[in-house]
Amino acid sequence: MGKVWLWAVPLCLLLAPGCRPTPTDTASAPTADSAAPDDTLRLLYWQAPTILNPHFSSGFKDAEASRITLEPLASFNSAGEMVLALAAEEPTVENGGVAADGTSVTWKLKDGLLWSDGTPFTAEDVAFTYGFIANPEVGTTSAGTYEVIASVEALDDTTVQVTFKEPNPAWYLVFTGTEGMILPRHMFADYNGANGREAPANLMPVGTGPYRVTEFVPGDRVTYEPNPNYRDAENLAFSQVDLKGGGDAASAARAVLQTGDVDYAYNLQVEAPVLEQLSSSGQGEIVANFGSLVERIIINFTDPDQATADGETSSVEFPHPFLSDPQVRQALNLVIDRDTIAEQLYGPTGRATTHFLVAPENFKSPNEDYEFDPEAAAALLDEAGWVDSNDNGTRDKGGVEMELVFQTSVNPLRQKTQEIVKQTLEELGIAVELKVTDASVYFSGDPANTETVERFNADIQMFTTGNTNPDPGAYMKTYTCDEITQKSNNWSKQNYSRHCNPEYDALWQQSTRELNPAAREQLFIQMNDLLIEAAAVLPIVHRADVSGVSNRLSGVELTPWDLTTWNIADWGRSQ
Repeated sequence: MGKVWLWAVPLCLLLAPGCRPTPTDTASAPTADSAAPDDTLRLLYWQAPTILNPHFSSGFKDAEASRITLEPLASFNSAGEMVLALAAEEPTVENGGVAADGTSVTWKLKDGLLWSDGTPFTAEDVAFTYGFIANPEVGTTSAGTYEVIASVEALDDTTVQVTFKEPNPAWYLVFTGTEGMILPRHMFADYNGANGREAPANLMPVGTGPYRVTEFVPGDRVTYEPNPNYRDAENLAFSQVDLKGGGDAASAARAVLQTGDVDYAYNLQVEAPVLEQLSSSGQGEIVANFGSLVERIIINFTDPDQATADGETSSVEFPHPFLSDPQVRQALNLVIDRDTIAEQLYGPTGRATTHFLVAPENFKSPNEDYEFDPEAAAALLDEAGWVDSNDNGTRDKGGVEMELVFQTSVNPLRQKTQEIVKQTLEELGIAVELKVTDASVYFSGDPANTETVERFNADIQMFTTGNTNPDPGAYMKTYTCDEITQKSNNWSKQNYSRHCNPEYDALWQQSTRELNPAAREQLFIQMNDLLIEAAAVLPIVHRADVSGVSNRLSGVELTPWDLTTWNIADWGRSQ
């Protein structure tokens, strides 16, 4: 299923000679009680979770906290091999699990599984989860992945059959990994509609995973205890798990690498020299997991400054006054100094790229080609008629000034990237206003909040995603026309840029039916190249998922194809 890379070495060994670490003055992160029992696992997620139902989340932070409690049928390790969770065996054509014509998959489930409240887990829970995710009234963020399904049927308590609308080469995309977590039917049956977000289990989940929630303060902390009904409960190493939020990435890195206040710190987007300095303290190490993550600039193809009659901004009704122009987008692409951003900010944890799809390797386009050329960018804008006609320092055309609002989440790497991009854009004659939003709001997925990535009330925005499965089908679907997020779907879909290209859609549809692996790889490469040639998205850095792990913690095994907490049942104290 393709090659992935997993680095787990002290960052100082990877930095170029002559690198000079510089101190950073950051807010203090919440820290665990230094007198906490040794069997308490202390996690620090500076981007704190706000909901514990991953099917309502638009950010990894919520899914990370959910994954400690909820499980998929199976997942994939760093080698792309299937690892069973709730499933009893991997479906294959040979054992009859996968239909020879690719139209269905039948999963055998483990016997005797219980939810954390003691209710039996059955195939009916899997079938219900599909119905919940696919119900448009519920408005889940993972619905797009499940649109290939025609039906899900519980054949008996431990057998569930998934039938696809057409032959599906990626049958393993559903009910696995990050987007595959199963929900308990008995907790959500009364909330399978527009009231889905009101379910108490969104905040106090009932799961089959190793630990269960005892307290959740959204945006602050989650406390877990061992799930007594877990299938391997006697081997869990910790009597309590404390997940705390707050502070920033640098203070989180300090808490695990320098002071030793926590055992694990997530998503350490911190400048490479700062990480080197902190890791030299010897309390822990940096684990850099190179998978599919790409930090990118998203283009808003709609106008955030105009509203429809019912008040919807960034509506497909109003195209963006200048970002709809491909020459303008190409000009922006030419003034992103990817090499400077990658080398100065990310160091060994980031590689400059213009690819949207970067992993697994067999799906990656060979057509990597980018340049930093402000003069060529200026010529493109001149040719398109965007010139400074009123001598105010900003290009304009037809009375429209080239002014951009550039938004992202609060994060030191992102703010420094914003500054680099702002400088080159303003030298080009494009005014830039920088906007930052707390991650707990930005990635909340709250349809009522106008500051989220889905609502996209700015001209460009920046964040990281990637395919969460060795098959990139669901990831590439995010740029199809049907995935455009808007008021009519309660901003629950994932095409935040509102870009629509029928040629791209046709390739994606073909990929859902193509059973020849080599031909299918080429379809995804073509999709990637269409996006890049049109500058529909502006990738910047293929970056590692960077975590800090205490020397006192063992068993952490990261994979690009699931959350970092996916094997938390195996974590323990180092001897």
